[in-house]
Amino acid sequence: MKKVLFVFAAICTMVAVNAQEDMKAAEELKSQLSPKKDSIAAIQGRIDAIQGKIDALPGWRKAMFGTIGANLSGSKNWFQQGTPNNSAGNIGVTLNGLANLKQEKYFWNNSANINLQWVKLDDKDNAADDESFNGTTDVFNITSLFGYNLSEKIALSTLGEYRTSVINNFNDPGYLDIGLGITWLPVKDMVVVIHPLNQNIVFASNDAAYESSTGAKIVVDYTKQMGPVNFKTNFSTFQSYKSGDLSNWTWVNSFGYTLWKGIGLGFEFGLRGNQQEAFANALSQAGAPAGLAIGDVESVTQSYWLFGLNYSL
Repeated sequence: MKKVLFVFAAICTMVAVNAQEDMKAAEELKSQLSPKKDSIAAIQGRIDAIQGKIDALPGWRKAMFGTIGANLSGSKNWFQQGTPNNSAGNIGVTLNGLANLKQEKYFWNNSANINLQWVKLDDKDNAADDESFNGTTDVFNITSLFGYNLSEKIALSTLGEYRTSVINNFNDPGYLDIGLGITWLPVKDMVVVIHPLNQNIVFASNDAAYESSTGAKIVVDYTKQMGPVNFKTNFSTFQSYKSGDLSNWTWVNSFGYTLWKGIGLGFEFGLRGNQQEAFANALSQAGAPAGLAIGDVESVTQSYWLFGLNYSL
């Protein structure tokens, strides 16, 4: 018994000694790691400073990233659902691109946002069923902003912005904003456009629902690339001087995370408020009451989203 106790005590002593040695080794490694972190932070600071000088140089800045989402499925004799024999699919593509020219006295920023999605549900037991992909989300937006610098952060500017759909109803409606005002550059990568003089031109075959007007245009755009992360948020609104029913706003947010050689994951969602579009939709519904006015239609927020593979250039 004494021998067993002695062996047990010896083992405990060895474990305790080894544990103390491991703790000392860990503390030594931690003490060596701290100055390494400080060195990495200093190197990153120098890299950021050099990159800042590069970004401040005159010339073009170009970038592009997009997301592809796809989901294809099918079933045969799967009787638990209402259409046991079918093929279904959902395909979506987004694209965000920019081409910005920076000079000492002026700048010219150009950007595009495209989001197209198609969906189908082919019922194999229904010969009259539609077998094709039909457009769902349909966004096409291009913007061009020219500014003459009054100071480092303020510029006189003119903006042209065009928005429409392309799959089913190209330019019906289409919106063209042209205006004058100032642009504020509060921080790097952010642009705030304030144009009190803006003409909102609406192209549409339905003159009963759509009307052009004069108003104020405000755009806030923030585009940032941080290592593997691409991020863009854009808020654009037109406030009509004639009637609030002729105003509209759109807010689009895009994210991309690169995992390997430009390929990663992407997510985009958009929100919109447009009373004229809500009114046109109400007029197109069967049984729409005669004499329906734009103010009689409930204001709703439109939305879309897409998640899938992302590719950055």
